[in-house]
Amino acid sequence: MWRRLSAAWAHRQEARALKRHAIPEPLWQLTLLRYPFLAQRSAEDLLKLRRLCSLFLASKEFHGAGGFEVSDEVALAVAAQACLPVLRLGLTCYQGFVGIVMHADEVVAQREFMDEDGIVHEFEEALAGETLEGGPLMLTWSAIDPSLDLAVDAQGSIFNVVIHEFAHVIDMQDGLADGVPPLANRAAREQWSRVLNAEWQDFCTRVDSGEHTLIDPYGAESPEEFFAVAVEAFFVAPYELRAEQPQLYQLLAGYFRQDIGAQA
Repeated sequence: MWRRLSAAWAHRQEARALKRHAIPEPLWQLTLLRYPFLAQRSAEDLLKLRRLCSLFLASKEFHGAGGFEVSDEVALAVAAQACLPVLRLGLTCYQGFVGIVMHADEVVAQREFMDEDGIVHEFEEALAGETLEGGPLMLTWSAIDPSLDLAVDAQGSIFNVVIHEFAHVIDMQDGLADGVPPLANRAAREQWSRVLNAEWQDFCTRVDSGEHTLIDPYGAESPEEFFAVAVEAFFVAPYELRAEQPQLYQLLAGYFRQDIGAQA
């Protein structure tokens, strides 16, 4: 009895959220026009994506920093790209945080690290986005703005800061940022690690040799960064990733349950 009542209550809450955060048709079409990799999806996928976007907007709180105004266009641009990776997985992947802080431009963060001799070094790092466990998640509009044509970086590699940061969120669901998202069991995790590490080592070799890569060379930093930039490429340029790194493509297609690159 309680379970039936709970399900009915949840259904009513969701229906109210969908109505309250319904996306106007002109704004939805504008978003698809601005981000072609979204528009290329099937009609069924777009219907699911639009629904997820409404629920995402109902569950997250956007905050503009330094006077930046988070308009409906800005919020939907983030929501649509963030929801694409969880189209089959669901928004529970993002339930660990609420706040999304939007800046107009890159944020300069103070960093420090200790070297092998115990000496602490301080430096500044310019950030287009940042993910912290438990939130908030930070994004900069200058790295998302569709008018700036930022789908690829200066080297011709895929660049998508929204998908990148939300890939980190997915990765950190188990409390670790290690490039291994939550999987069914130990065997699945070991298989994932074998494939990902082999692909990462090969990728690092290519980057070190100066070879152009579809995936952002930043992925050579660590397995967790490789996972995030690989997810960027998987959703923005699936056909190209499938051709360049088929094993990595299949790994991601299996996890996200989206075999985009196989669709003719």
